[in-house]
Amino acid sequence: MKAMILKENCIVAENPSQFCHPDQPHKNYKEYYYKKNGNNNTNNSNNNLKLKSDPLELVEIPIPDIGFNDILIKVLACGVCRTELDQIEGRIVPPKLPIILGHQPVGIVIKIGKNVNKFKIGDFAGATWIFSSCGKCQFCKAGLENLCNEFKATGCHENGGYAEYMVINQSFAHKIPKKIINSKNNSKNSDKKDGKSDNHTNIDKLINIAPYMCSGVVGYRSLKLTEMENRKTLGLYGFGSAHHLVLQMANYLYPDSKKFVFTRNKKEQELALRLGANWVGNIKNKPPEKLDCAIDTTPVWKSVIFALENLQKGGRLVLNLIRKENIDKDFLLNLNYEKHLWLEKEIKSTANVTIKDGEEFLNLAAKIKIKPEITKYKLEDANKAIIDLKSGKSAGSKVIVM
Repeated sequence: MKAMILKENCIVAENPSQFCHPDQPHKNYKEYYYKKNGNNNTNNSNNNLKLKSDPLELVEIPIPDIGFNDILIKVLACGVCRTELDQIEGRIVPPKLPIILGHQPVGIVIKIGKNVNKFKIGDFAGATWIFSSCGKCQFCKAGLENLCNEFKATGCHENGGYAEYMVINQSFAHKIPKKIINSKNNSKNSDKKDGKSDNHTNIDKLINIAPYMCSGVVGYRSLKLTEMENRKTLGLYGFGSAHHLVLQMANYLYPDSKKFVFTRNKKEQELALRLGANWVGNIKNKPPEKLDCAIDTTPVWKSVIFALENLQKGGRLVLNLIRKENIDKDFLLNLNYEKHLWLEKEIKSTANVTIKDGEEFLNLAAKIKIKPEITKYKLEDANKAIIDLKSGKSAGSKVIVM
């Protein structure tokens, strides 16, 4: 099977044409990069990363075997996430290399283990960030597999969806509800064309919902963690793949609430207004009203300070990302207890996802008819997708199609 694998950590070059050789470290760029990320010591061992425009390598490897409780998915599409950029650039170091990235795969079950009873051959299935957990600890028993010490992530601890096939235990895979597949409006790109069979139309729809498996599921978890209620105000800092789905969820769940979006990207601002945001602005701007709840998906620290300043008394800020970059970490020195934290303001992080998050979100998505805004890439163009993600070239979600 074909797969795109990460063999070593590197710096992703957004514009490789400006460098003499993309596989060799460029001193001036490296000095700029590490200064930008808050580390001026270019002799640090962690800084010995190559500059690459092609961090992932296309390889041909055997189709993986399955265990008694596993399913084999023929991957049709896999969403692209900023977490993969963090993995490539070393902010999240995969426990093993090489690794097949990708934690938003969707496809068709083509083989099942002898103990599998949740799926049958031909089912549409997908996987999320959670690949496995121990199932025995206090967190797993409480339905908080995301906090398990033995938590393993899809495309990080185990091979993920940037490949034609992948294996996962049935307990951690998700069956795609028929209502989503049968929906006529699950994507703005999903209209049936003349002469296209129902099967091909269903496959097109499945491709378009790949972002559901991370952006949707973890976005749903972050929204739950805010303890949002109808008529409360919601602020979304950053408007990438997750938040353009969260806004649609919030419009459905909290129809009388005002939603404010903070992003400097003009395309993202336009998309937010088109999807129903009441106001858009830069992260430094003050919204028309104080925020009862806020979610931050940006890689920078400034947004944390500005969001806390804009929070209502007793408001909660949820950070929905695994790592912040060190670009502007010094800005945290502006934190003022009285201004940013007092009067019972809260900060909470989102850590991974649970099995229940996936089930609840997919059922919700079947009701809402969420429409992801997607840009499609071929498997062999996965590097371009990563570069476009880093540069913010397009709004919405990016999806690799097999």
